[in-house]
Amino acid sequence: MNQSLTFRFLNENDIDEILEIEHASFTLPWTKQAFQNEFSANQYAVYVGIEEEGKIIGYCGVWIIIDEAHITNIAILPQYRGRKLGEALMRKVMELAVERDVKTMTLEVRVTNQIAQSLYRKLGFQDGGIRKRYYTDNQEDALVMWVNLQ
Repeated sequence: MNQSLTFRFLNENDIDEILEIEHASFTLPWTKQAFQNEFSANQYAVYVGIEEEGKIIGYCGVWIIIDEAHITNIAILPQYRGRKLGEALMRKVMELAVERDVKTMTLEVRVTNQIAQSLYRKLGFQDGGIRKRYYTDNQEDALVMWVNLQ
């Protein structure tokens, strides 16, 4: 990995950069208000960013509730994809979760998103079930995936 890449916890001051990544990555991007709520009112939310030369180029949100973690979103700016940065970011978040005594981690992914699914499987995630019509933009199902961390 590039030496100029760093990880750090994100905060409310990073919302504009998070939104740039969010809008470039998702057909149903979260709103500014949603992220403000995550930082100001959700005691379970943790956001980790990956930076290159001081610019946030990807982020991952996770809710850590006692010994379970739920990935809420993970995205890399399109021009930085294909460099295994999503994998590096997921590994970092999984490492942080283990440090906080998290035992299991879950996430939802579009059933058509084979690239993300193969990354998650590479990291040990298994298929857990289907959430029917989970995505409101096109009624696509979500595959629930989970992994034991400890």
